[in-house]
Amino acid sequence: MLDIKFIREHEDEVKKNCKNRYVKCDIDQLMNLDRSRLELIKKIEDLRSEKNKLNEVIKSVEDKAAIIKKGKIIKEQIENLEPKLSAIEKDFHAHLLTVPNMTHPDVKVSNNEDDNQVMEVVKEPIKFDFEPLDHVQIGKNLDLIDFERATKVSGAKFYYFKNELVFVEQALINYALNVAASHGFIPFTTPDLAKKEVLEGLGFNPRGEETQVYNIEDSDSSLIGTAEITMGGYHMNEVLDEKDLPKKYVALSHCYRTEAGAYSKFSKGIFRVHQFTKVEMFQYVMPEKSEEAHKEILEIEKEIFKGLGIPFRVVDHCTADLGGPSIRTFDLEAWMPGKPNQDGTMGDWGEITSTSNCTDYQSRGLNIKYKTQDGEKGYVHMLNGTAIAVTRALIAIAENYQQADGSVVIPEVLRKYMPGNMEIISKK
Repeated sequence: MLDIKFIREHEDEVKKNCKNRYVKCDIDQLMNLDRSRLELIKKIEDLRSEKNKLNEVIKSVEDKAAIIKKGKIIKEQIENLEPKLSAIEKDFHAHLLTVPNMTHPDVKVSNNEDDNQVMEVVKEPIKFDFEPLDHVQIGKNLDLIDFERATKVSGAKFYYFKNELVFVEQALINYALNVAASHGFIPFTTPDLAKKEVLEGLGFNPRGEETQVYNIEDSDSSLIGTAEITMGGYHMNEVLDEKDLPKKYVALSHCYRTEAGAYSKFSKGIFRVHQFTKVEMFQYVMPEKSEEAHKEILEIEKEIFKGLGIPFRVVDHCTADLGGPSIRTFDLEAWMPGKPNQDGTMGDWGEITSTSNCTDYQSRGLNIKYKTQDGEKGYVHMLNGTAIAVTRALIAIAENYQQADGSVVIPEVLRKYMPGNMEIISKK
């Protein structure tokens, strides 16, 4: 969450930032609640101070009845004010959670979420001398994916992977973990559930109308949509020594998303699904190191996809496309020959990774601080980035490595993880 002191001192700037990011939040009401909250806190503290003084006075007077009576009156006043404060605190907190992080000065201000700036193109789109297929048809022809039975068993937007694709999935996971580990990231597997307080602290709204989160009935827990949640909560309510920073983690997890509000977007096949596997990078750093850490994560993402030989581009999110906790977000978008373009032709860029610098927005929500050798304390900066989102990576591989005879070549960097160093997936 954003620092309330910062909001008080930069109210107009915060309002402008919300407008630029197309976030609905009532800053005026937040400020009214803040003033009411502070007034009640002061009243209660003053009454408690007065009551404490009475407790001291009563020890040295003979007529205690009047003081006891006055003490009871003060106690009743406090008991009447505390529920009011609790209600205002709850409303205040709910409004505070709607305020997004501030925005990096280099981010483009735009009201169009597709108006992201292209920073770099790595490897131009492949030109085929045959009519390329999309990943759904490739999966069907090679008996790699079963959507029909997944729908029968689990519902729409689920899938079974079969045959060689199962091994390619595991190869991608091992490849991404190894690349991240080579850069000093400690590998993890994480729980698939997290508590509401963790999601809210990170800036996710697990109970809102537009949530993509699956909630567990009769519980305060939710299925995670990314290991950012479980790794972000890993050091909740801790103080980290500066000498131990940065902390660099890479986590394998299942991810679950309702995809609420995403139905107007491209969702064919396994591009947008309810469950997938992802390898996620996460860093806790000193504030002055967060931009450097952000660039490091981006470079690792680029290394992974350069190694896979996939054409991709790097984009910088504009204000309309920034998530609430992020001050700046970079995506890698792979060329997907089977994805329809806006003009109706085949072939378009599709998001495959994302990396965000959330500065101290999430650490304030989860109370994660650093401590210097001099005893100074502050909130750490927290960053996340995708190493591999398996389903998106598999689309890019299948569609870019397809051959005229219908087979799919396996990227060279994955072959050492495949049975018998398999090089190609052919028709059965």
